[in-house]
Amino acid sequence: MGKTVLLHLICGVLAVLSVSLVKADDPYRYYTWTVTYGTVSPLGVPQQVILINGQFPGPTLDVVTNDNMILNLINKLDEPFLLTWNGIKQRKNSWQDGVLGTNCPIPPNSNYTYKFQTKDQIGTFTYFPSTLMHKAAGGFGGLNVYERPSIPIPFPTPDGDFTLLIGDWYKTDHKTLQQSLDSGKSLPFPDSVLINGQKQSSFSGDQGKTYMFRISNVGLSTSLNFRIQGHKMKLVEVEGSHTIQNIYDSLDVHVGQSVAVLVTLDQPPKDYYIVASTRFTKAVLTATAVLHYSKSQTPVSGPLPAGPTYQLHWSMQQARTFRWNLTASAARPNPQGSYHYGKITTSKTIVLANSAPLINGKQRYAVNRVSYVNSDTPLKLADYFNIPGIFSLDSIQSLPSEGPISLATSVMPTSLHDFIEVVFQNNEKTMQSWHLDGYDFWVVGYGSGQWTPAGRKSYNLVDALTRHTAQVYPNSWTAILVSLDNQGMWNMRSAIWDRQYLGQQFYLRVWTSTHSLANEYNIPPNALLCGKAVGQHP
Repeated sequence: MGKTVLLHLICGVLAVLSVSLVKADDPYRYYTWTVTYGTVSPLGVPQQVILINGQFPGPTLDVVTNDNMILNLINKLDEPFLLTWNGIKQRKNSWQDGVLGTNCPIPPNSNYTYKFQTKDQIGTFTYFPSTLMHKAAGGFGGLNVYERPSIPIPFPTPDGDFTLLIGDWYKTDHKTLQQSLDSGKSLPFPDSVLINGQKQSSFSGDQGKTYMFRISNVGLSTSLNFRIQGHKMKLVEVEGSHTIQNIYDSLDVHVGQSVAVLVTLDQPPKDYYIVASTRFTKAVLTATAVLHYSKSQTPVSGPLPAGPTYQLHWSMQQARTFRWNLTASAARPNPQGSYHYGKITTSKTIVLANSAPLINGKQRYAVNRVSYVNSDTPLKLADYFNIPGIFSLDSIQSLPSEGPISLATSVMPTSLHDFIEVVFQNNEKTMQSWHLDGYDFWVVGYGSGQWTPAGRKSYNLVDALTRHTAQVYPNSWTAILVSLDNQGMWNMRSAIWDRQYLGQQFYLRVWTSTHSLANEYNIPPNALLCGKAVGQHP
């Protein structure tokens, strides 16, 4: 065999081997989901809900770090529809974020194929509808990202894995709720709490074994407390962060948040209550499920395990005990604590004050005196195609001020690779929950009253958790640090859905003048075009 032929043969073998290794490390997963209406009776009364492939809640996505997701979503509703991937970072890819500032909604009887990667993440996440008030009808589900075999996790592999979607629920149709909000009314108190779309469900395991419970608050507006009768919970992960493994009797899970706990079935073999109940509400709503020991002959009995009373201080103190496990591996082999976030000088401070103004006699919600209104052209498309008149970079200020409230499609400018401090200032008497798409962030401080620079003295600059949704207690503040390493147009919003719907949101434009695929992917060839982007060429 000649040297040239041999060289070509070796190169060919290496090329095939290289492709196979890429596929082995970053496999593709293909899904086709059809979104329809259906009728279920979670509260004993038939009501219209949103189904995905006939399921309520939707299918659980169980994937592995760095999997490439190809998900064809077919919309059979009578309204435009989008799903957003809650907590998935969408590295360099805000084109797939699935919110109205980045994507045109999928028209009825049409489809769109999402293409994204669960890049460098391990943990418990969710997906849900981002359009209108569709979230009030379902369409949500669990999204669990497991570690690759080469990445160790800081606890033994559990004997089983349960996904629990907990949330407040309304008997009222989602369109009726939306019409009520549009008319200027506030969202009413919910009718109930559901666990996996039911008032009663069951989870089975064997005595002596340890199981992971992945708990996500997929509700519209209400913080919940989670507990299991007779059992302790070991917190091991929060929204992609491996935690110091503290033991808890109960955990507060706020709107949009996810936690994962290990529970050892170390009690006598009988059935035990699983409870999710509302927090910080005058009337307490409760949902129960059953933890069933496989050899149990005894049904659940006795009083429900008691949750915490109406104590904001208790909840804030618990939140401060959630700490990063600095020695645990992240999605890459390097330990979580290898990035010393507390030693980086911040380039900018943003203070965001929420409010609940009346505008033209109707209830609205605002951030720094601006109540957000959606444009018919996604901001991402307007930015890409240089379409004027869609948004202005001076439409919202980075600090609160006194004055009248305005309506605007608000965008706040930032620069790629900035390291910023964001303070959520809550001067209202209600609980708040804030989410930032495309990122996780370090939750470094909670405090009561008005934030001042002196509050930095209480920041945790060593082992604060990274997460994507942070609660802010009434008449209090929460501080986060964010490394703006993900170029794009990213939604900063209230996770409390009626507040988001009525204006408590804006977009963070993370920008650089250097166009590079190392910073951001090109517009996908299948991008939907709407508004003033119609007729443009991707």
